[in-house]
Amino acid sequence: MRRIPATLSVAALLAITTACSSLSPPGKEAAAQARLTDMRPVRDGGTVTIGLKSDPDMLDPSLTATLVARTVFSSMCEQLYDVDQDNKFVPQLAASMPKITDGGRTFTFDVRKDARFSDGARLDAAAVKTSLDRHLHLRGSGRASEIDSVQQVTAIGPYTVRLSLSHPDVPLLGRLANTAGLIMSPKALKKYGRDFATHPSCVAPFKYDKRVVGDRIELTKDPLYYDADKVHLDRVIYKTITDGNIRMANIRSGDVQIGDQMGPVEVRNSLGEKDLQLLNTPSLGYMALTLNVGNANGIAEDPGPVDTPFGRDVRVREAFDLSLDRELINKLVFQGMYEPACGPVPPGTPLSTPLTCPKRDVAKAERLLKEAGVKTPVPLELMINTTPDDSRMGQVIQAMAADAGFEVTLRPTEFATGLTRTLAGDFEARTGGWGGQPDPAGNIDSLVGTKGSNNQGKISDPTIDRLIVEGRSTSDVAERREIYRKLTVAINKQHGVIYLYRNINYVSASKDVSGIKLSGDGLIKVKEAGYTKASR
Repeated sequence: MRRIPATLSVAALLAITTACSSLSPPGKEAAAQARLTDMRPVRDGGTVTIGLKSDPDMLDPSLTATLVARTVFSSMCEQLYDVDQDNKFVPQLAASMPKITDGGRTFTFDVRKDARFSDGARLDAAAVKTSLDRHLHLRGSGRASEIDSVQQVTAIGPYTVRLSLSHPDVPLLGRLANTAGLIMSPKALKKYGRDFATHPSCVAPFKYDKRVVGDRIELTKDPLYYDADKVHLDRVIYKTITDGNIRMANIRSGDVQIGDQMGPVEVRNSLGEKDLQLLNTPSLGYMALTLNVGNANGIAEDPGPVDTPFGRDVRVREAFDLSLDRELINKLVFQGMYEPACGPVPPGTPLSTPLTCPKRDVAKAERLLKEAGVKTPVPLELMINTTPDDSRMGQVIQAMAADAGFEVTLRPTEFATGLTRTLAGDFEARTGGWGGQPDPAGNIDSLVGTKGSNNQGKISDPTIDRLIVEGRSTSDVAERREIYRKLTVAINKQHGVIYLYRNINYVSASKDVSGIKLSGDGLIKVKEAGYTKASR
C-alpha cells in the first residue's frame, strides 16, 4: 500500500497551488489550438495505432463496462443510433429515427438493408431482436437496466423492429445511441455464446483480428462493410499505454499516431509542437469517488448491508465529502484544465440547471463524525487506477481527508482487476469515470437506481428510484429539467457517489493523420481517417 508522505499536508498543497498560480490558464490555450476534426485529403492504406489509457474489459457489448471498450467498438461494432459532434442523435444501423406511438409506449424503426456482419451474416430485424433480447436477459448484462422499459422486441417485418415498452421512456433513444444499441452477429452469438468477446463480429468499418490482453487489440478493414469505399486505412491497432507521458512519447516517435484520453499535463507540454494536432470536446460525463454502501454480494445481487462506518452511517459519508476541495483537486492534479463537478448532469445541456458545489468544511466534517460516534481516524481503503494522474489525485484526497479525521489507504490497482473487484463488491471506495451521454438519464438511471446494472456502490433510495421513473415518463423539457435538479439533490444527499470533476476529452495525434473525428461523447472515430497524401 502507498501512503502520502506525512509531511505533505493540505497547507503544503496550498503552497504548491500558490506557486503554480502564476502560470497562464492552460485550458483556454489548449482549446484555442484544438478542433473536433481535420478533413485534409488522405490516401488509401496504412495502419494507425491508437494509444489507450487503460486496457478494455470484455469486447462484448452486453457485458462491457468501460469507456475504452466503447472506443474500440466505435471502429468494430456499430449501434442503432449515434451521437454526432453536436450531441445530436442520428441513425447508424437504424435507417431512420424511431416512430414513437401509443403515448410513448411503442418505438418502431427500420434497419439498414445494405449491411452485413463481418462473418457474412445479414443485418435485419431478426438480428436486431437477437441482440436486444441478449442485452435484456443475459445474466450479468450491463445493458439490462439501461433498456429495462422494453417488455418485448418484435421483428414486425424483414427490416422493421417494434419495441413495446412498459411505460413511456423518453431517454431510450439515447441508450440506443450508446452501448445498449450495439448490434452483434446472430451467427457468432449462436456459435460462441458467452465467449462472444473472444470472437466478436459486428457491422463496422473494421473487423476483429486478434487481441493480446493487456497489450493490444488489432482490427483490419472489413470489405463487407456497407460504407467500405469511405474507409482508407488497412488496419487499426489499439495499444494499452497507461502512462500519458509514455503515450505522448510514442506519438512523437511515430510508434503511435493517436493518443486517447490525454491528460492536461501532457497536453500542456505539447502545445505548439508543429508535428502534433489536438482535438477536444467538453465531457458529457464525470469523474467520481464511489463508496461501497450496499454492494455486499456483487453488482448482480440486491443491495445488502456493508458493515463499515461508511456503509452504516450517511453522516460519515457526508463528512468525507466535506473534507474534499474540488477546486484545489482540479488545480493541483490537472493544472486547472478541468472543471469541478458535484452532479451527474452535463452543464450547458438542455436539461441542466446551475449548480454550486459545496465548499470544503473540515469543522462540520469533524462534528458529523462526532455525532456518528465513530472512532477517529476513520479508516478507508481507496482503490485508484495505476496512472500518474490517479496517483496524484489519490494523494491529494488522502491529505485532505486526514484533516477531517480519516485515514485513507491508497490501493493502486490495474484497471481490469479493479473493475472485477468492484463488480464483486470487494472494495470500500474507488475512483472512476463515466463517459457520459447527452440525456442525463444515461448518467443516472443505471448508476444510482436500486436495480441499476452499473450501480457499483449499490445505492438504494426510494426517492431516487421514483424520480428516475418520473424523468423517463415526460418529454416536457421544463418538467424534466426540474426532475433532474431534484435527482441531483437526492443523489448528493446520499453521499454514495461523490462527484469530483468533469474533464475535457483531449486527443493528441500526429499531423500526418487526417479524418479523425471526436464525437460529443468523447469517442475517437477513424472510419474516414487516413494518412495525408503529403505524408510518406
